[in-house]
Amino acid sequence: MEDQEKKKGACATWKDRFSTKRIALMGVFVALSYAASLFEIPLPLFGASFLKLDFGNVFIVLISFLLGPVEGVLVCVFKESLRMIGGTVVGEVANMIVTCAFILFPAIIYRHKKGLKVVLLSLCVGCVIATGVALLANRYIMFPLYEQFLAMSAAEAFSVFWIAILLFNLIKTAAISVLTLLLYKRLSNFLKKWKI
Repeated sequence: MEDQEKKKGACATWKDRFSTKRIALMGVFVALSYAASLFEIPLPLFGASFLKLDFGNVFIVLISFLLGPVEGVLVCVFKESLRMIGGTVVGEVANMIVTCAFILFPAIIYRHKKGLKVVLLSLCVGCVIATGVALLANRYIMFPLYEQFLAMSAAEAFSVFWIAILLFNLIKTAAISVLTLLLYKRLSNFLKKWKI
């Protein structure tokens, strides 16, 4: 009997988690994130012309706080899948890995403890985690797969550009964190009225 009740409880939780309203909201955030990611600002630090800043991840962080880490990852996966249609698979996969690394820690912490201090600290930790993962993704995914287009080996290219990648990802995640903090409360209040 207890097992059956637990199963019913789990089913209800998943039904609640992926209700029509929540799925529709996730779809809206996929679209917003994708649209925002199309407006890229070149940020060629130390001659790294491939570094481009966009604010699509603001919507992924927001949905992670609003609905949860699983929903945030799903929105990220769908957004990057859309970008793969007109972009490069390698770059989008690397971006997906880095974005998930950025959102998971803050979103998981936020599920258990709320408050501005907690959000600020968790986003700072997320910035550090994402920057570390970005360095690894560039060293072991991006540069090796693009090695044929480089005038040097992947290891040499990474040794030239790692500082630019480090600074770029710190700037990008910090900017996304600030925008998220500015937008979150207003959006949260709006969604409470809609009972989402």
